[in-house]
Amino acid sequence: MELRQLRGFLAVADELHFGRAAERLHIGQSPLSQTIRALERELGTDLFVRTTRSVQLTAAGEALVTPARIIEAQIAVVRDIASAASTGETGRVTVGFGGTGGYTVLSALTRSLADSHPGIELDLRPQMYSGEVLDALRRGTLDMGIVGLPIPRGFETHTVREETLMVAVPARHHLSTRDSVSPEDLATERFVMYPAEHGSVVRDATLSVCATAGFTPTVAHEAPDPYSLLAMVGAGVGIAVVVESTAHLSMDGVVYLPIAGATPTLKIAMAWRPNNPTPAVHTVTRVLREQP
Repeated sequence: MELRQLRGFLAVADELHFGRAAERLHIGQSPLSQTIRALERELGTDLFVRTTRSVQLTAAGEALVTPARIIEAQIAVVRDIASAASTGETGRVTVGFGGTGGYTVLSALTRSLADSHPGIELDLRPQMYSGEVLDALRRGTLDMGIVGLPIPRGFETHTVREETLMVAVPARHHLSTRDSVSPEDLATERFVMYPAEHGSVVRDATLSVCATAGFTPTVAHEAPDPYSLLAMVGAGVGIAVVVESTAHLSMDGVVYLPIAGATPTLKIAMAWRPNNPTPAVHTVTRVLREQP
């Protein structure tokens, strides 16, 4: 059974006249008659009673009208969905991110998409380091992701925020009462850091701050995510260099201190492959760029 057969059947059922039905479908009357005959042969029953003066539906024809209309409507829905997907109006976009800054950026982006393109769904993959995001983008298992800049060539990026680096120390630490600390103040401290193998830009920034101050940090422990890192700081395991948005996480026993002098910053961006074939990704990037 073909769609053109159902359309021909419904046109004749509506008009009860082969000539008018053919005009409605913009085809000849003879091809329409052949289409209906082919449908009747396939179904093994007559759908119309034809005379020289009238056309009437048979009982089988009457029974077919409603399901034929349902099928036609469903096909129209399928066409609309396919069209919307091809133009980037619908679809699912997977986004990897880590840290509190990623939550802030994606909350705003999700609200913008809900207003302008409600057919697009963001499939959020939290607790991913920059290196993990880039690996997943290369493999095609992620569409987009939050990363720290700079990154290697081969990706499109849009900077979404600039984070100031701070130091998180235990509440009873001897530095906790300071208004700020200098990198040199941290030379003898033990550090809690993110693991090296995951490509954490915050870890890289920590090492850079320490190198600029002339020392290599002593790593007391590694933490898989911001919550674990701050819990270790609060427990007195060590101090940690964090981004400013981390200070929005309220953790017992943790004090956040600005870094004195030329405060280091870290640029955060959304990254994606420029050759990603998913139309919805291009819509999301356009909305992202239009955000204030």
